[in-house]
Amino acid sequence: MTYAINFLRSTLHMLWMMLTVIPWATFVIIASLFVSPTRMYWMCAGWLKCAMWGLKVICGVSWRVQGLENLPQGDKDGAILLCKHQSTMETFLLPCIMPHPLAYVFKRELLYVPFFGWSMARMDMIHIDRSKRAEAFNKVVAQGKRVMNNGVWVIMFPEGTRIPRGQKGTYKTGGTRLACETGRPVVPIAVNCAKHWPRKAFVKTPGVIDVVIGKQISSVGREPEEMMREVETWIEAKTRELDPAAYK
Repeated sequence: MTYAINFLRSTLHMLWMMLTVIPWATFVIIASLFVSPTRMYWMCAGWLKCAMWGLKVICGVSWRVQGLENLPQGDKDGAILLCKHQSTMETFLLPCIMPHPLAYVFKRELLYVPFFGWSMARMDMIHIDRSKRAEAFNKVVAQGKRVMNNGVWVIMFPEGTRIPRGQKGTYKTGGTRLACETGRPVVPIAVNCAKHWPRKAFVKTPGVIDVVIGKQISSVGREPEEMMREVETWIEAKTRELDPAAYK
């Protein structure tokens, strides 16, 4: 019975997102011809807030956030956010809780997703061709410098893809390489989103997920590999602390 209820609620949430994204994206695409990139970002983030409101009300999934004081405080203070990647939820939720615009680094194939991807194409994000690694990283550095100079924070998932709950992926050094290239700090973020919105799963279960923002890690005088080991150690330890049952 519980599974049937959760399935029904998840279906209603999916319908909610589908019904809202089409008119919202259409409006945003038209508005992008007239508004600034920053205004465009917050308009798109508005739909994500709408989707998260539906998740809370329909599916009973809520969240709590710790460590907002660890984020850069200046309007033009750039940073690279490096987050544990378990679920679609953190990609939707982070723009809803961050006080600055975010520039996601993502594979360009997402631009072809109807309405959602079309809206992303109108935003100042960093989309890359993963098959061309050297060219892709050069693009990340060039665009990352530009957006961070404008007060936008770059966000990356160092594991590269969603990792099943209770497991650890391979942490790639792209984020710390960008930090060392630009002299910006990294901010590690741990989540346990897969506890209630599992990876590649349709059914969500009611409950509270946690987002914990760690202290800034300076890139000055650091090597990318050594810096990423520190990021990985903190994220994985904090994730185990947030969801010990997943690691038994």
